[in-house]
Amino acid sequence: MQTSTELTNLGSCPNYQGSLHQNLSTFGGWRQGHTHLKADDACYFLGEYTARQGFAYSQTNQLVINLKKPIDQQELPEWNFKERAIRQAACAFRKALRPGGVDRLTFVPIPPSRTTGNPLHDNRITKLLNSIRPKPPLDVRELVIQSASAEPVHGMDDRLGPKQIERFYRIDEGHLATELKACVAIVDDVLTTGARFRAAKSVLSARFPEQRFIGLFLARRVPGASGP
Repeated sequence: MQTSTELTNLGSCPNYQGSLHQNLSTFGGWRQGHTHLKADDACYFLGEYTARQGFAYSQTNQLVINLKKPIDQQELPEWNFKERAIRQAACAFRKALRPGGVDRLTFVPIPPSRTTGNPLHDNRITKLLNSIRPKPPLDVRELVIQSASAEPVHGMDDRLGPKQIERFYRIDEGHLATELKACVAIVDDVLTTGARFRAAKSVLSARFPEQRFIGLFLARRVPGASGP
């Protein structure tokens, strides 16, 4: 099993009933259900999301579904649940990451499916990361950006492969005023097939061959579940 000095056990969070997962887990050599991951991919997750089982199935399902509420619900009362989910997810990561370890990481969110100028652009992962430790701020950079809008992955039955997704990704050179840390954490909410992670890692490693890359996920989709 792979380990990382930046990571430690996950504790419970205020305003959240219990912890997402007793231990911060890594996939080791087991890749069932995450078909695009490679043997050398170091990916870590906090909880397990069971697809198509609904909001009430588990605390992790509840958190993920609230976190993924679309931007066009911003004026609705339930939008407060999304904002609370961002805070809860940030707390979960705060508990799981060693205080000194976070300063040895550059955090790069996997970009949302909509481009920055799109009215449905959802930068929830960036907000989550910036909420882990507002002061002093973590090294969070929207380094990989989406060049053209696409349908959200969780709304598609036929998933794109890493090479197809990679065509939409490019490096934003405007975020390179300072050097990256030696280890770069590529972050997303749910790991499904691993295609988005592999696409982001490919783009980043081509541009920054000296860096080490890991994946951090709020949850992984439970193997065998049919859909996101």
